Amino acid sequence: MEGVPRCHNVGTPFLIGNIFILTMEIGKINNLIIARATEQGFYLKSAEDGSEVLLPNRYITADMAIGDEIEAFVYNDSEDRPVATTERPNALVGECALMRVKAVNSVGAFLDWGLMKDLLVPFREQKKRMIAGRWYVVYVYLDHESKRIVASAKLDKFLDNVMPHYKFRQKVDILVAQRTELGFKVVVDNLFWGMIYHDEIYHDVNIGERYKAFVKTVRPDGKIDLKLGDREVKRVKSLADVILEYLRHNDGSMNITDSSSPEMIRAVFNCSKKDFKKTLGFLYKAKKIVITPTAVTLPK
Repeated sequence: MEGVPRCHNVGTPFLIGNIFILTMEIGKINNLIIARATEQGFYLKSAEDGSEVLLPNRYITADMAIGDEIEAFVYNDSEDRPVATTERPNALVGECALMRVKAVNSVGAFLDWGLMKDLLVPFREQKKRMIAGRWYVVYVYLDHESKRIVASAKLDKFLDNVMPHYKFRQKVDILVAQRTELGFKVVVDNLFWGMIYHDEIYHDVNIGERYKAFVKTVRPDGKIDLKLGDREVKRVKSLADVILEYLRHNDGSMNITDSSSPEMIRAVFNCSKKDFKKTLGFLYKAKKIVITPTAVTLPK
């Protein structure tokens, strides 16, 4: 889609300040060689073209030595100079993540990114004005014009720009982005929108959490339907077997319901109240139990 900012993979030289960055990827983890030491820190070198970037002293550890290859995240400091760090941010360029707004000023909102320098969301990239202290799902990208790493809350600009070509039951990484009446909208592999429906969710799902999921279908319009990983499904089905066995050994009835205390539920079934309620819902939909305000019973 023309005019849409995308993840910038540095393949040709460009100038930031007085320093050329060649094959290093701004906003990504790079494998770099410790080339030389200075008063400010180590200079790390790309093995491909010899371009260098500073790793400040605060990130240097006693086991680092000239000639070592290390992983470093390369970004722009507060003066827009390229700099390296051994810390890893909450999201790389081309990724989505849930982040908290630390401050808002006349330029935009600044997110806690996990680095010393906060991450800017310009006002033009906010769906509505962000508020300090609140959490938002954003997409991190490298702005081509300024060569600065920024974030956007307008995820639609960055997702579904190509047709997905997943196979049935292909495993994908998802980030939960939004709750809807049908279920949860999720970001699939930082590239596409997907949906997980309420009737296929067997445990608590929260905005900003990451999961493994499986593709159920890719619709003609490119929308992706998913189901959560088998581990979560197996956990609920395992608890369902325990509850059914308990009912069979207690004349098909029990007074432990979704209104019971968490302590009672854990004492009997060794699970959380949330998992217990999800499992009761699963069994009820499968017509394997009957639920009343005071009891859970097997069907007659």
